[in-house]
Amino acid sequence: MSGEVASRLAELGITLPEVATPAGAYVPAVRSGRYVYTAGQVPLVEGKLPLTGKVGGEVTAEEAKDLARTCALNALAAVSSAAGGLERVVRVVKVTGFVASAPDFTAQPAVINGASELLGEVFGDRGVHARSAVGVAVLPMDAPVEVEIQVELADWAE
Repeated sequence: MSGEVASRLAELGITLPEVATPAGAYVPAVRSGRYVYTAGQVPLVEGKLPLTGKVGGEVTAEEAKDLARTCALNALAAVSSAAGGLERVVRVVKVTGFVASAPDFTAQPAVINGASELLGEVFGDRGVHARSAVGVAVLPMDAPVEVEIQVELADWAE
């Protein structure tokens, strides 16, 4: 990887992780024409969840925001693999975040800001996106947060 995005990642001290192994019958990302769609990415670090439980219960909103950032980093690894590198990303189109929430927790948008802020740091104006932040009862492996992203590529040549 070389270019503007690689330089930005280096400035931020970020190394893309290995693409996470799917937990089911799916792939981490699919490319269709000029778009890449990721599967939901949980905050795995070296194959393990650093925290589990509900946000607003066992997990604080600030911890969950950091986990959402990790989810977005995992999603970028999947995008890079499917797209042949992050330099081809024209823009981040959409982010969908799921927050396993305690019954009275309502700050899902603040949690998913962790993902949105990372994408802005990496891509600048190209990282501005539409977004949904959804509270759910439970996520796979009791993950507190899950994030999926869609990006547009500069071209769709293989």
